[in-house]
Amino acid sequence: MGVHEHRKSAPASVGVGILSVSSTRSLADDESGLWIARQAEKEGHVVRFHQVVTDDVSAIRESTLKAIREHELQALLITGGTGITPKDVTIDAIKPLFVKEMTAFGAIFAQLSYEEIDAAAILSRAAAGIVGQTVVFCMPGSKKACQLACKALIFPDLGHVVAHAR
Repeated sequence: MGVHEHRKSAPASVGVGILSVSSTRSLADDESGLWIARQAEKEGHVVRFHQVVTDDVSAIRESTLKAIREHELQALLITGGTGITPKDVTIDAIKPLFVKEMTAFGAIFAQLSYEEIDAAAILSRAAAGIVGQTVVFCMPGSKKACQLACKALIFPDLGHVVAHAR
């Protein structure tokens, strides 16, 4: 079966969770996470979970695993904590949980970012992979970066990716 047939048989709607990593934001002012939630619903997906968690490896891992387990998420979109400062630990927290990594996500996101922000794109460590049977995407915390990742890479093929992960 080719990619077009796979897409046709993929679910049009999936259960999505959003985890925003920040030590300064709350759910009420989580601009990027709120945008992702609105966009996911516009795309026909069901947002089952949205939380803000502090920049801490243990807190990020625990929140991720608990959200996947308790909300039966098919996809989890994590925003924030992907840079290179000492407080940016999202990738360090999530990558060890991947049973499979989707290495093309980070590379393609970096290329698209480079086209928009030039060499500053090297400051981000976007990543994606499978945790259990849930697709997890880690992207920078800026709203523009979330918009780029979601519009160009995540939402156009989310049902297809979820179908393959399961």
